[in-house]
Amino acid sequence: MNTASAEEPRWLTDEEQRTWRAYVHASTLLEDHLDRQLQRDAGMPHVYYHLLVVLSEAPQRRLRMTELAMRAKITRSRLSHAVARLEKNGWVRREDCTDDKRGQFAVLTDQGYEVLARSAPGHVLAVRQAIFDRLSPEQRGALGEIMQILAEGLQPKEAGADLPWLR
Repeated sequence: MNTASAEEPRWLTDEEQRTWRAYVHASTLLEDHLDRQLQRDAGMPHVYYHLLVVLSEAPQRRLRMTELAMRAKITRSRLSHAVARLEKNGWVRREDCTDDKRGQFAVLTDQGYEVLARSAPGHVLAVRQAIFDRLSPEQRGALGEIMQILAEGLQPKEAGADLPWLR
């Protein structure tokens, strides 16, 4: 009987290995670059900035904590820690759900919105300089298509999947 675990691994070709390592290297450098820029200019890591962005785009600038964890693709534990820090800064507040005593909302405060508005231009400039200014229009289009394909292929669709926001 031939099972997947008994099969020989499908090793990466030299070209695939170069591509994979370039991707890992570039994505690590990019995340570090964006994190440093936001720490320097806004006093927050990239993950906190992303949470503020997600909340700013939500109706009434509020989301259930579980929804925010899902959109940010982080564990509930990590989200709880991040929201606690954002609360301490006065940028987010928690509200209890009236229809679910265990549920909570994260709400972007006016102060948090102002911090986001002040931080956004520098962040956009960092993203533009790090990615888009380095690519031709054709490369930008290809990158967008590639990222969409990867995201769609990696997004779990089956019930019971091991998802970070459910942990």
